[in-house]
Amino acid sequence: MTQGQEQNLMNVDQQQLMDSMQDFAERSQRIMTKFLERQAEDDGFQIPDPYVVGKAFLKASTQLMQDPQRLAQAQADLWKEYTALWQHVTQRMLGQETEPVAKPVPGDRRFKDEAWEEEIYFDAVKQYYLLTARWIKNTMSDVNGIDESTQKKVDFYTRNFVQSMAPSNFAATNPAVIKAAVETQGQSLLKGFDHFLKDLEEGKGKLRVSMTDVKAFELGKNVASTPGKVVYQNGLIQLLQYEPTTEKVAKNPLLIVPPWINKFYVLDLQPKNSLIKWAVDQGHTVFVISWINPDEKLAHKDFSCYMQEGPLNAIDVVQEITGADQVNIAGYCIGGTLTSCTLAYLAAIGEADKVKSATLFTTLTDFTDCGELRVFIDEEQMEILDAHMERKGYLEGAQMSQVFNLLRANDLVWSFFVNNYLLGKEPFPFDLLYWNSDPTRMPAMMHKFYLRKMYLENKLIEPNGIELNGVPIDLRKIETPMYMISTHDDHIAPWKSTYSLTQHVSGPVKFVLGGSGHIAGIINPENSGKYGYWTNTNKPADPDKWLAGAKQNEGSWWQDWKKWIARHSGGKVDARAVGSKKHKPIEDAPGSYVKVRMTD
Repeated sequence: MTQGQEQNLMNVDQQQLMDSMQDFAERSQRIMTKFLERQAEDDGFQIPDPYVVGKAFLKASTQLMQDPQRLAQAQADLWKEYTALWQHVTQRMLGQETEPVAKPVPGDRRFKDEAWEEEIYFDAVKQYYLLTARWIKNTMSDVNGIDESTQKKVDFYTRNFVQSMAPSNFAATNPAVIKAAVETQGQSLLKGFDHFLKDLEEGKGKLRVSMTDVKAFELGKNVASTPGKVVYQNGLIQLLQYEPTTEKVAKNPLLIVPPWINKFYVLDLQPKNSLIKWAVDQGHTVFVISWINPDEKLAHKDFSCYMQEGPLNAIDVVQEITGADQVNIAGYCIGGTLTSCTLAYLAAIGEADKVKSATLFTTLTDFTDCGELRVFIDEEQMEILDAHMERKGYLEGAQMSQVFNLLRANDLVWSFFVNNYLLGKEPFPFDLLYWNSDPTRMPAMMHKFYLRKMYLENKLIEPNGIELNGVPIDLRKIETPMYMISTHDDHIAPWKSTYSLTQHVSGPVKFVLGGSGHIAGIINPENSGKYGYWTNTNKPADPDKWLAGAKQNEGSWWQDWKKWIARHSGGKVDARAVGSKKHKPIEDAPGSYVKVRMTD
């Protein structure tokens, strides 16, 4: 630090600093009081569960201790790399050119500041971290004598620990933070602590890192603003019908079944990237289910309820309003899983002809490999979760957010921690992050069934493995034409697992693989020119063989789906009015259910 920079720090307004410190102290005391009040009512449940994590590492460390040769070799390898790093630093201090011992992977935004390369101290800190992180992960991987489930937990939580300890996450070792503190005479740190306290206040003593400025958005105004009406509602859903923008529309309406783990408006963020608006503009009469954000009063609602009060009721209402004999249906994520169940159910009761075609976005029906979410789901953790939901009546939205954020902690936790708290910057208004910060609760009965029967026991893929409404569900009975779109980098619904359904249904299936991940790969407008997609008319049992024989196409999969669903549209009819005599409009889209934000 130069003499001028030191002087700049000394010029801090002492009275302002004292006032800030007093304010922080008073707020901290209130936060602690709220936290203690909450603790008195809390059952101690949290994700991840410290006992489960500790147990996994105890098993791993016990096995490692029984392999002293491996530990000794690992220690020797680490010291060898440290020695190389010390030599590198010494050479740089002597003004000599030298290659770094460790480099960040391309695109690692934690070390984008030039000081990480140009200044010897920060370069040394960075490389020391990278070497140590690599050594820890290598040492804790492939531990002899522990089961696969334990190893996956160890790998996952080791990665999260290593990410949390990055030097970019600490004020004293982040050059951008030091620079900002100097330039603002410490105001950036004061603002950062203010943001930290606000997030603690919002979480009633539990830290919820703000990802965006939630006050910058209003549902129905600048997000979820496609014109439409609520035309039906029950205890679980509101059904939205969107106003036509074309004189002629497809005869067969389109019903979209979004996930209820989060809210439907990820499909309607902005006009430029709204799949809902795009479908309306293509001439579809679009209906969308908006799920309620449940509380303890809906604890008894199970998966059968979600099917009956969701897509089954919605199909009947859509048919009544439009006069159409058949509907096209599209399900996203768990909404796609429910759609698959609905198709099998309709086939079993002889009503499969209600649905002309089905589209599944990133949908798991075979949970053999469900990605890193498996880390949170085993018999031991299910018992803990069941007891918690039995007491609460639901799983809190904050707990669900915690799970998904941990899957991508560098992007969804630490980047905001640095921006908001260390740099003192305001969260940037971003529609996708607003949606991501608006989670929903899971009713106890439904969530127990979903996690146990599908994730834990993988019963859905088995013929008659589960029953809904008293009817055995057999995916082999599905003869409805199907379009499946999965994404190459999906960490929530791995594409090779979603592909499995192509081998189980009896009807024609077109499987398409998009680029990018679970959200960006689906919300990829037709004119984006991004990501591309793969197509292959063959459906070998091995997904790798499917990809090896696939054709890579430029642009968005939307253009391909547009052609496919047009073949199932049933021709054209005059644009329809919103609602009917029986189902009159209740309120404007996006409705009131979606506006209920979590308070727990």
